[in-house]
Amino acid sequence: MSQVTSQAVSDLKAKCAARPRRSVLYMPGSNARALEKAKTLSADTLILDLEDAVAPDAKADARAQVCAAVKAGGYGKREIIIRVNGLDTEWGAADIEAAVAAGPDGILVPKVSGPEDVDQIEAALSAAGAPTDLQMWAMMETPLAMLQAQQIAAKSQEPGSHMTAWVMGTNDIAKDMRSAHTPDRQPMMTSIGLCLLAARAYGLVVLDGVYNDIKDADGFQAVCEQGRDLGMDGKTLIHPSQLAPCNEVFSPDPADVAFARQTIEAFELPENAGKGVLKVEGRMVELLHAEIAKRTVAIAEAIAELEASA
Repeated sequence: MSQVTSQAVSDLKAKCAARPRRSVLYMPGSNARALEKAKTLSADTLILDLEDAVAPDAKADARAQVCAAVKAGGYGKREIIIRVNGLDTEWGAADIEAAVAAGPDGILVPKVSGPEDVDQIEAALSAAGAPTDLQMWAMMETPLAMLQAQQIAAKSQEPGSHMTAWVMGTNDIAKDMRSAHTPDRQPMMTSIGLCLLAARAYGLVVLDGVYNDIKDADGFQAVCEQGRDLGMDGKTLIHPSQLAPCNEVFSPDPADVAFARQTIEAFELPENAGKGVLKVEGRMVELLHAEIAKRTVAIAEAIAELEASA
């Protein structure tokens, strides 16, 4: 594992957390047209996929194509993540080595089921010469991962850790649990809840799983709102048509942003120094609300900057 300080780990997490990830779109690494089209889409983050979206006989070509695209750039301020194959496959080690050399914002690793998997991934990143600011994202998609969510999250506190975010693999969770994809997702609420609790306890970003029915706009809207209300930072997507509604749901409401600014300003007034509770626009707010307000404003400003650059 890279020998960097705990402060460097904290700095990486802070930088990661302040970035909007309302919409995180998977793009098949074997599709050159898709990789080019991605440069024009309104996604906050792009996951260039070498795993599920690529057939075994196309893995090597997809790796070369994705890494060349990342090196060439042209994606603006969109966050670029490469999803590699697992280290237990014949492609995983080469994927990580090539991805690190390409220089994306991060690498997404599938099937992270326990803390020992994190150690193996960190060792592979270190061997490939990963810089300290390269993020490692983990797919949380197995029953064992759900049962070991806290132990996995705790690895992000260790010096040298690159882990900043989790992606819920809800399709795989449903498959392994033999559960139905009901509209309210009640069968997988335990899994989602365990991951949210562990991630928040250790300062990790959490992204919701995909919605499979591209034509079901109402169902997609509802599940986006559910994810937002549960506390997800954003949602992974499988089609560009899902970008606009997802961005809208996960963007802070303008009225909430305005009130957040008022809350911050109220606590910063000299006459309110040392006070733990204030009244703002007739509402009682505490210091904890001021911290929430700072994040709301930071995300809103980051979204505005991202959209202005698109």
